[in-house]
Amino acid sequence: MENLENSLKFKSWLMRLQKAGLELRKYQELATVRKKNGEVLFSFLDTKVWDKELNRFLPGYLVLRGNFVSVLTCLTEKATSKRYLLLVCQRRIGNGEVFFEHPCGMCDNQQDIYTVALQELREETGLEIDREQLILLNAEPYYTSPGLLDEGGYFFCCELVLESSEIWSLAKQRRGESIENEYIITQVVELEEAPRLMRNANALLNYYLYLEYKNKHY
Repeated sequence: MENLENSLKFKSWLMRLQKAGLELRKYQELATVRKKNGEVLFSFLDTKVWDKELNRFLPGYLVLRGNFVSVLTCLTEKATSKRYLLLVCQRRIGNGEVFFEHPCGMCDNQQDIYTVALQELREETGLEIDREQLILLNAEPYYTSPGLLDEGGYFFCCELVLESSEIWSLAKQRRGESIENEYIITQVVELEEAPRLMRNANALLNYYLYLEYKNKHY
């Protein structure tokens, strides 16, 4: 079983604190959830982190989760140049609703974000692409809720030109890891229609980062 202090999640968080000039005085591991192989999945901590500059402790509760990747997948129809997004739909425990999202997943103990992105795209959509086809949209992670979570996101895009039949063959597939109770259905949606369907902030951020990238490079 992986010790929390030896996990990549904990070491990465501590390194970021030290880089910011902060000092971890002590912490209490209130609860930790581990994967079946013993790796740390999430941990809830009560911390004493000292801010030397302001001479005070930071608010102390932290959910240690690690980084994640998100991969916007744009499919261009060869005959018409019409653009679609390949999305995944799944019901989320936070509010019980079904969300339209990009393929995404946690990095856990994998340091190479490109490897994670390729794996998540394959597992959640069945698409196999090369590393060189991935475009990283943010060099440094963007944080979802840093008042409580250490979670930072790396946002990718990839662009594929396919026949119409190839595009629609990717829709309405049943995907997901049954061992993790995932139930994912793939959806193909017109590019302009996608933001109307998205209520996940990370999905929307990935979408607008992609549009910004396209405006700069084309």
